[in-house]
Amino acid sequence: MVITRATEYAIRALLYLARQPKGQIVYKKDICKSEDVTPAFLTKILQPLIKNGIVGSQRGVGGGFYLLLDPSQITLLDVVQSQEGLLALNHCLTADENCGRQEFCPVRKVWEEANRSLTDILAGYDLFWLAQQGPGGPGARPKSGSSG
Repeated sequence: MVITRATEYAIRALLYLARQPKGQIVYKKDICKSEDVTPAFLTKILQPLIKNGIVGSQRGVGGGFYLLLDPSQITLLDVVQSQEGLLALNHCLTADENCGRQEFCPVRKVWEEANRSLTDILAGYDLFWLAQQGPGGPGARPKSGSSG
């Protein structure tokens, strides 16, 4: 599984917003410049985040984007799923009717465990914590259910 470029840019844009003072409206051009993304692509990737109640937008003079939620309430899983949809490592995990072999497939339990591990890891990192990390990447993983 490879996340899309849209997901990568969505994470970058949200981290940029998470580093701003709470409630501050950020101009589209500032996000584009900082994250090296075109205005059209930024609009496209922010639409699912707006629809999912993660990002707000304000039109007109002084308009831009802002986080609707505290960064500690937004996980990497939220961002990935807003862009990619429900995460599933194999089609058999999307719905029972996708696989008629589930009763006797020896690999299904492995797919389920791997999928659960991936979603648990992504859910364990919130934007507040990630925004505080230096350019070398994340330090020790935060404890589940806590931020900062």
